[in-house]
Amino acid sequence: MAAKLFVGGLPYALTDDQLRELFAPVGEVVSAKVIVDRDTNRSKGFGFVEMSSDDEAKAAVDQLNGKEVEGRSINVSEARPQEARPPRRDFGGNDRRSRY
Repeated sequence: MAAKLFVGGLPYALTDDQLRELFAPVGEVVSAKVIVDRDTNRSKGFGFVEMSSDDEAKAAVDQLNGKEVEGRSINVSEARPQEARPPRRDFGGNDRRSRY
């Protein structure tokens, strides 16, 4: 099991520090990040936590998956690698120069 965990179902008001505090009793938290929308700067309701060892990551899944946090049941699982996406080529706008 990888030491990086996906955490879904987070309360939208939860901060990075609060996420770190949630996982700290289980083991050493290397990093904790709540993912935010780049346009609105509001939480998307999920994040990632990196534990210092695989054993601590497994313990975090066992202890925290399904736990209620501020009225929401969180989901904790092993993080999967990000899928490769094709590069974006549509930059928007209506620039006539780009056609010539």
